[in-house]
Amino acid sequence: MYAIVDIETTGGYASAGSITEIAIYIHDGHQIVQQFETLVNPHQPIPRYIQALTGITDDMVEQAPPFEDVAEEVFNLLKDNIFIAHNVNFDYSFLRHQLDACGYRLQSKKLCTVRLSRKIFPGFPSYSLGNICRSLHINLVNRHRAAGDALATVQLFERLLSADNNGTIAAALTTRSKERWLPLHLPQEQVADLPSTPGVYYFHDQKGKVVYVGKAKNIRKRVTSHFTGNNANRQRQEFVRNIHSISFEKTGTELMAFILESIEIRRLWPIYNNAQKRIESRYGFYVFEDQQGYMRLAIEKRRKYTTPVFAFNMLTEGHQRLRTLVRDFKLCPKLCFLQTSQDTCTGVEEKTCKGACEKKETPKKYNLRVQKAVAHLLAEQPSFMIVDSGREATEQSCILMEKGRFYGMGYVPRDVPVSEAETLKDWLTQYPENEFILNLLRQYAGTNSSRLISL
Repeated sequence: MYAIVDIETTGGYASAGSITEIAIYIHDGHQIVQQFETLVNPHQPIPRYIQALTGITDDMVEQAPPFEDVAEEVFNLLKDNIFIAHNVNFDYSFLRHQLDACGYRLQSKKLCTVRLSRKIFPGFPSYSLGNICRSLHINLVNRHRAAGDALATVQLFERLLSADNNGTIAAALTTRSKERWLPLHLPQEQVADLPSTPGVYYFHDQKGKVVYVGKAKNIRKRVTSHFTGNNANRQRQEFVRNIHSISFEKTGTELMAFILESIEIRRLWPIYNNAQKRIESRYGFYVFEDQQGYMRLAIEKRRKYTTPVFAFNMLTEGHQRLRTLVRDFKLCPKLCFLQTSQDTCTGVEEKTCKGACEKKETPKKYNLRVQKAVAHLLAEQPSFMIVDSGREATEQSCILMEKGRFYGMGYVPRDVPVSEAETLKDWLTQYPENEFILNLLRQYAGTNSSRLISL
């Protein structure tokens, strides 16, 4: 048995909207055998533009039963039948959300007459209910009212049943079919063509713009997981509604997928990615020469297009390391901005300053020690390659870190030696780094030493 449904609501997503009208027609595959129609008091004002669209006003629903009064009857009509609607996920999400609130758990198989129409009646310019009914000469009366739209959907479904010569409806009802969970505008074929390999996937809107970037160990499995469940909040509903196509890029490993996702989020700035958009608060050591010719080692916030000799997250970490450099290389605290007062340099008492701040030591002598301190910082930073599986059996993947900085990654034929960084760079794509990538690679290097080649 089929339950062919249409509802009218106060808004476009279930968690903040309410139902104003319900129509349910129980169909046995040949004819309607039972029907249910009612206005519903939404307990909230109906927006004016919706009143204009549907003709349902606040006055009309004032004396109507609230949903909790009809929930049991609605649930009993739906629970053992196949739930059918035009853009089924919209109607189903509202009814399931409202039934949940009343203590009823709806778990029905679903059929979407939009998707079925695209397959059984291909080639029409539009599959909205009004346009598909016009194309098939179905009489649609009382448009944008639950009973009128539901009766039109009944006639459309009967046409689909009679024209389904390839088992499209039966295939859509199989337990293996994910189509009923997919966004309305996303072709099932694109999901079916996704690989079961690591990589990055991109959700595109109607104009082809990327609205979300994700990473996965198994692209197909991860993409389909986005559309299971019944999250009724506004962001989720808008997200699903705006997905029109998927593209992807395979990577050799899950680690490379993590890195590429981070790079792409910052490059494309997709509207539905939030986690990695925050501005990173990083600091670094910068070296410059003052007007007197003395090299100054200073802690500054990292700025775009600047490259520090050493980068770190916390100011306390930077000050601690800088004090160690001052002590070990006999640097002047004043010239390193660790002392800002005009009093006598504390480095004189601590025997680290040899008088550079008072010009008792020449810039040439002092600068040699600064250069040694910088060289020591760079020598502390690891240089290594991470060599692992490629996208195909004929290649291997490689990620390159040079002196603590992420250089890039790529794929190298298996017959090419990967022991020298300069030779390897011809095969790699250079990418911008960020703190997420650096932390990821540091953690990976600490726990997967067998995959590292030190340089």
